Amino acid sequence: MQLVMQLAITYAGLAILATATNIGVQDLMIRSYTGPFQVLFSVLAGTGAGLYLKYILDKRFIFRFSPRNAGHDGRTFVIYTATGVATTLVFWAFEFGFDYLFDTREMRYLGAVIGLAIGYTVKYELDRQYTFRA
Repeated sequence: MQLVMQLAITYAGLAILATATNIGVQDLMIRSYTGPFQVLFSVLAGTGAGLYLKYILDKRFIFRFSPRNAGHDGRTFVIYTATGVATTLVFWAFEFGFDYLFDTREMRYLGAVIGLAIGYTVKYELDRQYTFRA
């Protein structure tokens, strides 16, 4: 039971780090680009940064995964990304939904945090079953 709690705490901490990266990249994009599709581009950039960081952290600290070679790592990343499609849609639904409902950057980010929290919870199970299974 103690190992399960330790894993849950570690996963939550890494999810918080990836969430902060996602939101931070979004905020940098919003501040540096003010053209058409500003919010969309910021969300895409934040999603990409968070996805890549979370993959690196999950494979090392959660699943203790060591790829055989670069090709194996690349294929695993593709599976990791594929399992994240549905969870990303949940995250985006919350973020864009909050943006539509409240029309403020702060509330959009709150929607993102809620969506990411839900998504990461589901993503752990998907990754355990499909991406990093032994």
